[in-house]
Amino acid sequence: MKETHRFYRTTKATKIKKMKKVEAVIKPFKLEEVKDALSEIGIEGMTVTEVKGFGRQKGHTEIYRGSEYTVDFLPKIKLELVVSDSQADAVVGAILKSAKTGKIGDGKIFVSTIQDAIRIRTEEKGDAAI
Repeated sequence: MKETHRFYRTTKATKIKKMKKVEAVIKPFKLEEVKDALSEIGIEGMTVTEVKGFGRQKGHTEIYRGSEYTVDFLPKIKLELVVSDSQADAVVGAILKSAKTGKIGDGKIFVSTIQDAIRIRTEEKGDAAI
């Protein structure tokens, strides 16, 4: 009969630094302004995606070649950043200040906790990976 062994990896108790994921949906023409504001507070990287959506803004009607049609989904920009817990408030503040027009459709910011991050090239983990 073949004997099986279980191996358990023991780890030293290390202080886990918390990270936050900040997702913001903003108006497209505000992207450069938001990027500059984030750069000013030391944010070096983010993921930017062109998305479409609607909220209270609903959409609008347009006329194309004499026909009226409804545009339900409006173009937006989605920013995704993973930052250290200590940077999260500054990031949210910078996005709020630079993306706000005061009109309907300015967007939303979502903040969530990230358990871990790993840089593929170097296999660094946690804050070192971001």
